[in-house]
Amino acid sequence: VPPADIISTVEFNHTGELLATGDKGGRVVIFQREPESKNEPYNQGEYNVYSTFQSHEPEFDYLKSLEIEEKINKIKWLPQQNAAHSLLSTNDKTIKLWKITERDKRPEGYNLKDEEGKLKDLSTVTSLQVPVLKPMDLMVEVTPRRIFANGHTYHVNSISVNSDCETYMSADDLRINLWHLAITDRSFNIVDIKPANMEDLTEVITASEFHPHHCNLFVYSSSKGSLRLCDMRASALCDKHSKLYEEPEDPSNRSFFSEIISSVSDVKFSHSGRYMLTRDYLTVKVWDLNMETKPVETYQVHDYLRSKLCSLYENDCIFDKFECAWNGSD
Repeated sequence: VPPADIISTVEFNHTGELLATGDKGGRVVIFQREPESKNEPYNQGEYNVYSTFQSHEPEFDYLKSLEIEEKINKIKWLPQQNAAHSLLSTNDKTIKLWKITERDKRPEGYNLKDEEGKLKDLSTVTSLQVPVLKPMDLMVEVTPRRIFANGHTYHVNSISVNSDCETYMSADDLRINLWHLAITDRSFNIVDIKPANMEDLTEVITASEFHPHHCNLFVYSSSKGSLRLCDMRASALCDKHSKLYEEPEDPSNRSFFSEIISSVSDVKFSHSGRYMLTRDYLTVKVWDLNMETKPVETYQVHDYLRSKLCSLYENDCIFDKFECAWNGSD
């Protein structure tokens, strides 16, 4: 498989009808679920390509002499407001808003244009006719609606759409910004953990997400394995968290790799908003919003890798990041 074709992120839309994938080549491929046929009523897992478009191109930051990869880090669907679909996609620096529309009819019978779309000589127009819509092959059109650039100094690791359907946030290693979907040239910094002296840096932000129902609440995770719940009603800059979720470390299990494998790579609220799901290298944990001291459930993932951490460290696989997701009917 060419490196550009390697999938870097996947995201279902809210109904599960569409699945968007982003790859290392900056492309977004959208798949659509096949309608249930009478012959095969249980064949619901079949998805076919619906649309493909180039979301990001490789860029170069001349001020810092850095190449900016085109790889898609995250995709997030916006709640559907009309017949069109909208999604946000981001690479390391730039977030883009895309609109996906269908067209299966075309107007014919213009008064001032001929069949090729050229303007007619007005002197030849002797009568008026009402244009009609004629069926045509389905066309899926993807158009860029907004480009949100220059908001992050460090690499964007997550984006999350707010339940108010007007704002979203984007997080990098040290900061989280709040954006309005209609305003591209301005964002508000709501979390900043950058120390005055970078030598004092002990952890970085790894993921963030808005609460599904309360537009003022959001959570972000850190490379030290902790979760911080913040309330934007408390202050404009959420440098003080409302709740800190952290599991005390067992000293008997401490090793050289403890901090690496405890880094939370993804966090997701349940649909009810009561629980949070987190993923680190070897476990998936379920946290109750009302209990900060320990998770209510811990599931071991790839437990057989515990004895191979040294090899995984040597080939850098121990730094791989994994996502997690709730079932649609949780």
